[in-house]
Amino acid sequence: MTAEQSKERVARLAFLSIFVALGVMGLKFVAWRLTGSVALYSDAMESIVNVIASLAAFWAVQVSHKPADNDHQHGHHKAEYVSAVLEGVLIVVASILILNEVYRSWGEPLSLEQPWAGLGVNAAAAGVNAFWALLLIRVGRSARSPALVADGRHIMTDVVTSLGVLAGLVGAVLTGWTILDPILAIIVALNILWQGWHVIGSSVNGLMDRAVEPDEHMRIRDIISVNAKGALEVHDLKTRIAGRATFIEFHLVVEATMSVGESHVICDRIEDALRSEIPSVRVIIHVEPDDEAKLPLGTAAVPFA
Repeated sequence: MTAEQSKERVARLAFLSIFVALGVMGLKFVAWRLTGSVALYSDAMESIVNVIASLAAFWAVQVSHKPADNDHQHGHHKAEYVSAVLEGVLIVVASILILNEVYRSWGEPLSLEQPWAGLGVNAAAAGVNAFWALLLIRVGRSARSPALVADGRHIMTDVVTSLGVLAGLVGAVLTGWTILDPILAIIVALNILWQGWHVIGSSVNGLMDRAVEPDEHMRIRDIISVNAKGALEVHDLKTRIAGRATFIEFHLVVEATMSVGESHVICDRIEDALRSEIPSVRVIIHVEPDDEAKLPLGTAAVPFA
């Protein structure tokens, strides 16, 4: 799949997520109205966050794919992290609203109305969410889209929450223990709060120019070393991730007598190899003479210092 095709697929999924979230939200509020369950109310409240998060993710995907300009010369990739941070904040707000509803209903838990119909509707909503969450996570990872991955993970948390609520409410209906309803709502709220904290932490980490994973770092070293024939050494390799883009910077040591044209050929070969292996990569190479080498000269392979 080309970069343009990947871009279009991410944008399409982000747009469709809005309508999926709206549909699921409608189903969950129907389930709440049928039963009067505070636990199903909490599940429905989280679906409002899903709608807002889907809108934010769609905005972020559109902005992140804009080309670089004079004001943003390295591109707009980090817009997706902004969306993910907003989603985390909204998740925390939803958990507070749920806990407030639990507080109001704790003293007099209500018996459930039309429980089986409501549970059936909520189960259908959970099934739709599960399918969509898995799709978003899979495509988001392959396309290096933090916004899609964050949206998918949040929806998957919603699925787990829904399954727990369904199981607990079935027990409440069968045993008549109405206190299980607000207890389940508290568990839902705490679970949502933990997920919101995780989403915020992961997104802030991305905004802080996190380096690639160690195994990816070693793969980049191997690609550079294999394609650096004619150079003497590579050192000070640095990487950072911004959304789907990977930035790579390093120093390439060549013989002091080598011409600019010859060293440029080596740089082009390395850059072409990295671009063929790593999607949306940006490479900066600083060429240095041999007196800047950090290792003894004469090794067979191009070494890293």
